[in-house]
Amino acid sequence: MDEKPVLIAREGQLTGERWTIDEDEFVIGRGSDCHIMLPERQVSRYHIKILHENGRYVLQDLDSKNGTYLNGTQVKGKAVLQDGDEIQIALCVKLVFVGTGATLPLTFDMPTREGNLRIDEAQRTVEIKGQELDPPLSLAQFRLLQLLFKANGAVVSRDAIVETVWPGTDGLGVSEQAIDALVRRLRDRLAELDDEHNYIVTVRGHGFRIDNEPH
Repeated sequence: MDEKPVLIAREGQLTGERWTIDEDEFVIGRGSDCHIMLPERQVSRYHIKILHENGRYVLQDLDSKNGTYLNGTQVKGKAVLQDGDEIQIALCVKLVFVGTGATLPLTFDMPTREGNLRIDEAQRTVEIKGQELDPPLSLAQFRLLQLLFKANGAVVSRDAIVETVWPGTDGLGVSEQAIDALVRRLRDRLAELDDEHNYIVTVRGHGFRIDNEPH
């Protein structure tokens, strides 16, 4: 029997899960009828498809709302997959493609973040340089910071921010000024513990990203 490639979830709610690509058309999205169902709201119902074509595996973006990235580059249409490629879905889920013939790791080490900013999702707390932010962030501020933190330096679009911070609104009543004001308030709160570094970077025309590199 031919070997089949494997996908490993590196970031997102299903981190650590593995799936064998055992179909010639393998669909991933939020829909319950997908081969892999991802629970994140930013993921489209049918987000991507992995195809087995001419002996190669190919990634296809299915006109997703929040985009698909292969090794940091946005995919428009199709792209050939190679062993070790990182697929990022809607800036909130990362999957690693382990190709045929590759040795599947028995354990998968999560990337370490050695920056000064750390968050505890369970306790909804934020630390910078070991000092906890007090009082805690508001729910909207924490949702925004959590989204940026999970993107791990990748750009997060304004649409993704709206879906995460104001779920269920479809963007109605959420202006660009409201997003900018939220980012500004979050920056001010983080500056209470570290006013020498800007953790939230504006990428004009695209969105925002976190800068949590050691400094």
